[in-house]
Amino acid sequence: MGLTESSRQPTVSRLRSGVARYMPGLALVGSYRRAWLRHDLVAGLSVAAVALPTGIAYAELAGFSPVVGLYSAIFPLFAYALFGSSRQLITGPDAATCALVAGSLAPLAAGDPGKYLGYSVILSLLTGLFCIAGGLARLGVIANFLSRPILIGFLNGVAINIIVSQLGKLFGYSVAGHDVFAILGDFVAKLDQTHPPTLLLGGALLASLLLIKRLAPRLPGPLLAVVAGIGAVSVFSLDRQGVAVTGTVPAGLPQLQVPTVEPAVLYTLIRDALGIMLVSFTSGMLTARSFAAKNRYDIDVNQEFIAIGACNIAAGLGQGFAVSGADSRTAVSNAMGGRSQLTGVVAGMAMLAVLLYFTAPLALLPVAALGAVLVTAGIGLFDLAALRSFYALSRGEFGVSVATTVGVITLGALPGILVAVVLAIVRLLALVSRPHDAILGRETGVKGFHDVRDYPQARTVPGLLIYRFDAGLVFFNADYFKSRVLRVIAESPTPVRWFLLDAGAINFIDITAVQKLEELHQELASRGIVMCIARPKRLMRGTLELGGLVEEIGRDRIFVTVKSAVRAYRLEKAAQRAAARAAAAAAPPPGEGSEVR
Repeated sequence: MGLTESSRQPTVSRLRSGVARYMPGLALVGSYRRAWLRHDLVAGLSVAAVALPTGIAYAELAGFSPVVGLYSAIFPLFAYALFGSSRQLITGPDAATCALVAGSLAPLAAGDPGKYLGYSVILSLLTGLFCIAGGLARLGVIANFLSRPILIGFLNGVAINIIVSQLGKLFGYSVAGHDVFAILGDFVAKLDQTHPPTLLLGGALLASLLLIKRLAPRLPGPLLAVVAGIGAVSVFSLDRQGVAVTGTVPAGLPQLQVPTVEPAVLYTLIRDALGIMLVSFTSGMLTARSFAAKNRYDIDVNQEFIAIGACNIAAGLGQGFAVSGADSRTAVSNAMGGRSQLTGVVAGMAMLAVLLYFTAPLALLPVAALGAVLVTAGIGLFDLAALRSFYALSRGEFGVSVATTVGVITLGALPGILVAVVLAIVRLLALVSRPHDAILGRETGVKGFHDVRDYPQARTVPGLLIYRFDAGLVFFNADYFKSRVLRVIAESPTPVRWFLLDAGAINFIDITAVQKLEELHQELASRGIVMCIARPKRLMRGTLELGGLVEEIGRDRIFVTVKSAVRAYRLEKAAQRAAARAAAAAAPPPGEGSEVR
């Protein structure tokens, strides 16, 4: 029995909805505008001009042969074009991810190139699977787990690592070391081994790249440096004079294979893939969000998680290494007017053509040129302006950022960022355990009750202390809360008759805090001080109800607003004064009724 026209419609509609949700790039085909094509073609070719030499350079940084960098630069672009929601984001090798990949694989492969590449494939596939699982589970919020100071500190550390690690290539000799300081020491110790032709070539290319970046940033600097380097080697036969070149780059597509791996190594790769997933996704999301905001459209955070996962799977199946969103190539796409995900497809096709038909010239590519490209990338990655702003706005966050950088250059990328996250959590707990609090008063001409430190002329109500605690009330700050309340009562310029807790900023309260509130109520009661609470949120009031504290304090001492609590205090005070006057009036005059002698 066939489907009727009316029954087909919902099915087709659901299918289109599913495609639009999980494959935004494919869904774009039906709404693509012909006017965009010229912009996407120009932007795609421009991206390819930058991405091709950058991919080769990052392969060198991560410890792979140049062709592996090409695989990692090409295949993820096609995956992102299907699954990505950003119209400008270009994916591929990036400095942070390469540093993490190298840090993970080097100890495991122990110098075996076959194992190094095989483990890289597994690492990319695992990273991709974790990203896709995270996107389907709607865990895109993990993009917020790495704060901007941590990410800037991490990238600054990676930048320093890149620059230092490439110095030997510019001077024409190899350097080694387990951290930046060891590499620097080895570099200085071998300065007498400097190869003048290599230094001359590398220095000239580095200076040219820096000038292009400063004076003509829209030009494809890396491509020009690579072409100039190949031309110099070819014309002056520099390879015969000892200038190192990349050698033959095999043409054609890679063979699809998934290597086997030992269980112990697999466990380590799973652990490292989780770290790479976090950094790769967070870094890519920052880039995607930035350019989406510039072009005034929204992206789907969870879909981006899936897209980054698809890119890493494409890189793994293509015998490459883990990738992320690439900010420099995305900037090229945006600057050249890229309108859609087709930009990435054009860039991928252009690089694929080079891989298939034009790899021969790459054999003469000088290693010094790759070093110059990477040093330039490292300099561009280091964000001194952000550090200045952190120092001006928050010394604590500045310290976390610097600590992250130090951790990355001494311990390595993954351990460094883990140390930074721990430091950030410790700092957050320290801030929450001793949050801001305030004594409140009224300022003439300003509505509401405000911190007397912000309004020095604010008037407080004699006998009534209004206190605000600006955080959730939980086990690690409950003692601090109680000690602060007792202290401000002791320091009050007038005797306190009522203590009013403005609970408007308390979003959460736990059992320990309820117990501390009960202890505080009992201690204040023993001093003849009435305890009241204003503006408790529903969750807090419910917890107090279950703990029996509402009954103990008294329902008439729980107020909806601070203003109503102040009114109740004044009414009670007025009633007490009236009662005192009435009692005084009813009392007999002094001496009346006494015997006259």
